[in-house]
Amino acid sequence: MAAKKAGTVVPVGKKIKQQRLKKKMSLDRVANETGFSIEYLKKVESGKKIPPVGALLQIARALEIDSGFFLKEQESNLRNRIKAYTKRTENYAYTTLTPGAENKHLKAFKVGIEPMTDHKGVGYQHEGEEFVYVLSGKIEVIVGDHVNTLDAGESLHFNSGIRHKLRNIGDEKAELVVVIYGH
Repeated sequence: MAAKKAGTVVPVGKKIKQQRLKKKMSLDRVANETGFSIEYLKKVESGKKIPPVGALLQIARALEIDSGFFLKEQESNLRNRIKAYTKRTENYAYTTLTPGAENKHLKAFKVGIEPMTDHKGVGYQHEGEEFVYVLSGKIEVIVGDHVNTLDAGESLHFNSGIRHKLRNIGDEKAELVVVIYGH
């Protein structure tokens, strides 16, 4: 029996806009709840920017919906399930290590960051805690004004309520495990 072809996947920006309009929330309100500029939010909603997972968590919290709503693909074929959870932004790819944990407080991701890149200046923050473990490469985790440099095998546990940013400062792709605990 052949597997049914998955339905059309709604782009994450479109899902965000649908939810925001459904809840009658202005871009201004979402900007104040997340700290992102209206310009950035418009780019996300139009699909011109794909937000990193931390930004998605903040937007989901502002819209008062579960972050899993944005991460979950409409995919019924279980063998492709993990693949369907892999997301890409310009220089950053992440795969959930906890599929099905949409309603849980703890979420884990395997993250790849291309060499000498960052999130184009977008820092993010989300209530809770974050744990980063570097599998390979060399990264910088900036928490507030504090800069942490981590090599393979090193980790960092921090308050994710403080604005933070990840950067690959090495010349090879960095791979890390990021565990987020939040509400």
